[in-house]
Amino acid sequence: MIRFFKDKLFSVGGGIGNQKKESSIHQDFGKKKKLMKLALIAGLIVLLDQITKAVILNSLPVYDSITVIPGFFDITHIHNPGGAFGFFANQSLILRKVLFLFISSLAVIFVFYFYMRTPATHPMLANGFALIFGGAVGNMIDRIRFGKVVDFLDVYIGVWHWPVFNVADSAISIGVAVFIFHILFNKLPE
Repeated sequence: MIRFFKDKLFSVGGGIGNQKKESSIHQDFGKKKKLMKLALIAGLIVLLDQITKAVILNSLPVYDSITVIPGFFDITHIHNPGGAFGFFANQSLILRKVLFLFISSLAVIFVFYFYMRTPATHPMLANGFALIFGGAVGNMIDRIRFGKVVDFLDVYIGVWHWPVFNVADSAISIGVAVFIFHILFNKLPE
């Protein structure tokens, strides 16, 4: 057990002399490149998410809708005080804020950890984690600013509506789908 932690969590690269230096330099460059990729993907998601939410907040009153594709897709401005599918929406603001900020922070930390541990041989999986990270940060910004999340993408068929969502939710869903694909088809790194 101790060997596992020593090998997996605390290894700094092997070798002696210049090999160790080269390996360390290569690892540092790889980490910087990986962090830049995360910043690019997650940053783009956060930027798109916050811009679209700002447009909705400034141009469409709450509960108003604009039909984009009749019978299938509307832009509908709502505020979700709860979690996914309105979970905990009826609880007090303080409880919701503390609970969802705590859960969001944990999720961001875990996703960051998994992203950094994903080897370069699995770029799709790393991109999926970056999408989840960006989406979680986008929705966390709303929870910090408003105590709720701004949603506006309303997909439906007839009277059956999917819960209204946003760009951050879309990124999280795509990232989770990529992760599930890797699990189902046994494509997770060793």
